[in-house]
Amino acid sequence: MLKGISPLVSPELLKVLSEMGHGDEIVFSDAHFPAKSFNANVLRLDGVKISELLLGVLPLFELDSYDPAPLIMMAAVEGDTLDPAVKESYLKSIRKIYPNYSPIINIDRNTFYERATKAFAIVVTGETVKYGNIILKKGVTPIS
Repeated sequence: MLKGISPLVSPELLKVLSEMGHGDEIVFSDAHFPAKSFNANVLRLDGVKISELLLGVLPLFELDSYDPAPLIMMAAVEGDTLDPAVKESYLKSIRKIYPNYSPIINIDRNTFYERATKAFAIVVTGETVKYGNIILKKGVTPIS
């Protein structure tokens, strides 16, 4: 056990986060996401909600300040609707770590899938909400 690291951050996830470089992306997916179809680097955190995982992970790395949209979710497919409470729950967690952070943008399903194929890793969570997937883009850690 390490001090200051959420118990939701598994040793495997900690290794992945450490190996990521600035500009690399990680997908936190809901339980329904076809992760293995898109990426070979898949970790599982069954039972963990994404809003809780964000609280555990975001203190460990910077979001990309050079990208105007380092937080990305999937837009609803035509004819479907998003539950705004999902994005709000994620933003609530994000703003606990980054109080002034810009909003999450939404991109269409196929573009989201394409980014998932290029992501450094996909973390499949126990999230069961519809359109519960989010991409985080890692930034540069400032030197203190």
